Amino acid sequence: MATLVLYNGPIYTLDQAQPVARAVAVRDGRIFALGSEGRVQAAVAGMRGETINLRGRAVVPGLTDAHVHITWQGLGAREARLGEAASLEAALAIIAERARALSPGIWLRGGGWDHIPWGRRWPTRADLDAVCPDRPATLTRKDGHSLWVNSKALALAGITAETPDPVGGQIQRDQERAPTGILFEAAMDLVRAVVPPIGEVERLDGLRAALHEALSYGITSIHIPPGTNHASGPEALRDLQTLRARDALSVRSLAFLAQPDLEGALAIGLRSGLGDRWLRIGGLKLFADGSLGSESAEMLNHYEGRRHSGISVIEPGELERLVRQANAGGISVAVHAIGDAANRRVLDAIEKAQADRRQGGATYPAMALPNRIEHVQVLHPKDLPRLAQLGVVASMQPIHCTSDIEAAEALWGSRCAYAYAWYSLKQSGATLAFGSDAPVESMNPWRGLHAAVTRQRPGGYPEGGWYPEQRLSVDEALQAYCLGPAIASGEDGAKGRLVPGMLADMAVLTGDPFRSAPAELPAITAAMTIVEGKVVFERS
Repeated sequence: MATLVLYNGPIYTLDQAQPVARAVAVRDGRIFALGSEGRVQAAVAGMRGETINLRGRAVVPGLTDAHVHITWQGLGAREARLGEAASLEAALAIIAERARALSPGIWLRGGGWDHIPWGRRWPTRADLDAVCPDRPATLTRKDGHSLWVNSKALALAGITAETPDPVGGQIQRDQERAPTGILFEAAMDLVRAVVPPIGEVERLDGLRAALHEALSYGITSIHIPPGTNHASGPEALRDLQTLRARDALSVRSLAFLAQPDLEGALAIGLRSGLGDRWLRIGGLKLFADGSLGSESAEMLNHYEGRRHSGISVIEPGELERLVRQANAGGISVAVHAIGDAANRRVLDAIEKAQADRRQGGATYPAMALPNRIEHVQVLHPKDLPRLAQLGVVASMQPIHCTSDIEAAEALWGSRCAYAYAWYSLKQSGATLAFGSDAPVESMNPWRGLHAAVTRQRPGGYPEGGWYPEQRLSVDEALQAYCLGPAIASGEDGAKGRLVPGMLADMAVLTGDPFRSAPAELPAITAAMTIVEGKVVFERS
């Protein structure tokens, strides 16, 4: 096979033994030689191949988005997207325009809205009825933990003033107990049960579009958890297998199982890590609580100025049972936990499962992937060192930190000192695996890296950074986008660094993150993305 040589630019390996090289050679899809231009040219002398003159551009290992709802991201272009709506009126205008474009009888779908900038006023079914009265409408909040629906959708779902709150969910009600049109957590499933499913052709189109977007940022691997709609788990895995069978899966994928999948997976002996270098089975995704913005993150104490402490979406005993059952069968867990109470419950459950495995000894299969917590947004200080102690990966999304500043300060107060605690977790020895949670936030990892390094939004707010003691260096943040996710997927021997023998997944960048001013980091992106030694994206 022909070689590929990249030269004349800084190649940041993320390997302590050789942090920077000036040239790299690829053969058979893996790093063949690395070092000075002379050394690499000597290594490939006499070999047939291609060369790429970097012209000073920087190279880094291919990035991983360790938490992305990839199909949902791709389908967003077909829906009413409200992420840029700064007011309720602006959101309603977008919804009205989308409703006019739909054929009669088609559900209006979408989301991305955030009521915090709208003066914290929750939207209602009456608001939605005013612009979309003739078709059912369902719009997911940006965090995926509450749903805004109109009267048509409520009627089709049979939700009335007499409908009880489901376990792990809540129907928001007005003073007369009538549903307002906002559904929290498990209550969302009451409407989702009657929404027509999206067809395979539409899903595959959306998936391909989202994978291309990922490559445009230099992302070469993704971790895909099912969303709050558990059906998205098996659908995503089926669609990824379809692309893999067609040799059309362009980004390496780790797909997680949803809670309803556990019994079947155990029955056939399925374990985390099964698969090949393109598509592998991850852990079991569970949900311990809700979200900050929906005030459903489970807290040890009441929210500031509130008389509630969030929602536990799974009973403690059931959480412990599921974690123990999964780990006993060689399936790791990836548990959504935002609040300090939820994170403590998850750590307690994992600790008990590990005790069971120690007592069981050789009767338990090996765990190929570590357990992980998704989001880890706020911890009690006593629980912070426990992730490292238990070997639990902190799967976090830096851009949540800067997006959530106002909500976190208003609802968590002084507890924010232990929110999005990247530096403290890293210092404790925990593995950080960064992602985006797209489409909740932008999939662009360079915006996330900027948030991790500055604790600021683009534009410099707040001055000096929000709780700046939790900032990371550029090297630490890149490690969390490259090596940390590889550890989480059990593949740190194959990717995450540029070292001879490892997979040749690389991003050639438009800027140098190690030499750029912090404010310039969000503007960096991929000029070229290379997967297994092949150029799969090139910016025109």
